[in-house]
Amino acid sequence: MPLADRFLDIRRDPHSDEVLARGGDSEAHSVLQRAGFIAVVRVHETYHRAPTGLAQDDESHLAANAVARLRAAGYHVDCDKDFDTDARPVSYLPLGSSVAHLAERIREATTTDEAADALIELTAAHNGILAALEEVLTATADFHDGLGQAADPHIAQRLRYLANEHLPVIRTDLADTRNTLADRHAPHPGRSTCSAEVPVSERERSAVCACPPPPRALPAPPPPVAAGLRR
Repeated sequence: MPLADRFLDIRRDPHSDEVLARGGDSEAHSVLQRAGFIAVVRVHETYHRAPTGLAQDDESHLAANAVARLRAAGYHVDCDKDFDTDARPVSYLPLGSSVAHLAERIREATTTDEAADALIELTAAHNGILAALEEVLTATADFHDGLGQAADPHIAQRLRYLANEHLPVIRTDLADTRNTLADRHAPHPGRSTCSAEVPVSERERSAVCACPPPPRALPAPPPPVAAGLRR
């Protein structure tokens, strides 16, 4: 990680009077968003701003909370005097970390059964992650139904479209992949676990395990001779 990504600035912009946060990596951006900031994505940078419509005191409280959270996570934050704080709140693993752990389990899986066990947490029909995501999309659509602005019914319709059309495709494909893996009961040929045991049939007395030798790399062919150089 570049050292520059560990530094952030949180200040009130003198031109727009907005409270802006600049710098940091994706982890810092997640901290800012959980503190209440809104991401602004541009071609050459991503920065964060306080939500519109807040009183100045509320903006200062939001910024101070972000400064405290970022410093507790080990980031260096330069900020306006109004946002400075010695508070260091306790941080907890976010819910997404549990889902990311499934990816780590799959990366470390040495058999199809291990990979299938990790995928079932995504694809379980009743309480799997994708089933819960469908509930979140539907609940957010229901929330927009009576919110009152002209765009809200269209947002609700779009969310239901994602829940009813796109998400089932992902669920079906992943469930089929999981079921296929569960039926194979095979080790991954590139991820075998070394038992550090030497079989009695091994003829090399210096061998310390039963792992096969790495495949031989074929020599690279010589570069073609340019036509003008042929005689």
